[in-house]
Parts: sequence; C-alpha cells; structure tokens
Amino acid sequence: MKAFLLAAGKGSRISKNIPNIPKCTLDVGGKPLIRKTVEMLLENGIDVTVIVGYRYREIIRVLEGCPVHIVHNPFYDVTNSIGSLWMAENLGLFSEEDTIIANGDVFWSQEILDFMKRKVPEGDVYMLGDSNRVLDGDYFFGTENGYLKRYGKELTVEERDCEYVGIAYVSAAFIPVFLKRLNEMIDEQCHGKWWEDAIYSLSDVHPIPVKDIAGMFWAEVDFIEDYRRILDYVREKTGIETNGSITTFDHK
Repeated sequence: MKAFLLAAGKGSRISKNIPNIPKCTLDVGGKPLIRKTVEMLLENGIDVTVIVGYRYREIIRVLEGCPVHIVHNPFYDVTNSIGSLWMAENLGLFSEEDTIIANGDVFWSQEILDFMKRKVPEGDVYMLGDSNRVLDGDYFFGTENGYLKRYGKELTVEERDCEYVGIAYVSAAFIPVFLKRLNEMIDEQCHGKWWEDAIYSLSDVHPIPVKDIAGMFWAEVDFIEDYRRILDYVREKTGIETNGSITTFDHK
C-alpha cells in the first residue's frame, strides 16, 4: 500500500494564530503532526510520499530519519493541491497499488487507519466523512445511499450529512482511472483545483462511496480551534500536558 500526504500549502486561515511555519509541523504531544502521521503509516508497512512547498525545508527537517519520498512543489503559491499531486504522478511515484491520499494537516489515529485497511470499498474508491460534524465544519458532503452526491463549503444544513475528513482511499484497480482524470484536468489548466476535484468530477459516472467514521477522533488544522481540539485529545489520551497552548519546535 502507498500513501501520499499533501503538505505544500501555506495554511493562510490559521497563520495569524501561529508562528510563520508550516501548520503540519505543529507539535501534537511532543511530536510534529506530520511526523506522527508518517511514522504511523511506516509502522503499518505503507510506502509514504510527502509533497511539500511552503517552507519545505522545515518539513524535511522534522521528517529527518523517516524513509519517505519527498516531492517539492516550488509553485505552491500559484497551484492548488491538484498540481502538487500531479508532480508526484509526473515523477512516476504512483503505481497500481492500493493508495491512501490525505491532506498533511489532518490529525488521524491508528483506529482510522485500521478502518481503512479492513474496509472493502464499493467501486474501488471512497472518501471519509464524519456524520457527527454536520452543523460545524469546513467542507461538507451530501450523500444518498452512502454515495457522494453533493460537496462544497457552501452546502446548506439540509444539503449536507457529514463533514469531509481530508482522506481518500483509491484501490489499485481505480488508480489508472484516477490518474487519467488527474492528467486531463492538468491538461485543461485546472491548476487551481484541489486534488479531490479529480475524484469529485468522476462521481457522475463512477459512484463514489463516502465511509462514515463518526466517533473516531480526527481534526484538520484549518483554524486555531482545530489545533486546540487536538491538544485536548492528546492530553486526554496520553497525559501529556499541553495547557491548550500553541507549541512548536525550533525552526531556526
């Protein structure tokens, strides 16, 4: 199994509350967020590629010693994440293997990874949603019979039934379909799209299941409140005292 972590963006929404660092390097209980994710994936025998851009040297530094592939997107400020993922594809890092694609600023646990490893998808691809996060959240899905029908930040409460987690599973059989669409969108100059748009754009012709992980803890670090939820969770689970404060590593 492979995993691709998207960590090239600046994270402008939370930047006013944290030092001038990549948000995926924030400390989550004594370890940078992205290193925690990478180590979890490696411990499960998963080959990891991290795609970096904004202040990329700091991400590389906190991953020192981790046997991962690093892809640098120097155009992170003019492309969105679809461009970053295409760079990994252009370097030949994709293959016909089961693949997890995740945003690098998502805090997620072994429980969620175990769920993904044992969950056999219908249609060879699925995305994770959380039905407990409907009223408050960042990006929402509306589903019918478990399949993606609506998506976006502006969905009304009536149109949505879960928040998107920021993680997708693409089976070996679906990789060629996904990469074909990814390349088509790049050829169409869709550089401003998210990597997920390559999946969304297939939903009319290829049913995309949404798997519900309600009850499992996760958080995508978009706002300072997200980060504080992570710190509270880590303190509860590990006893590491964070005091709800922003903690970072020496980035000098």
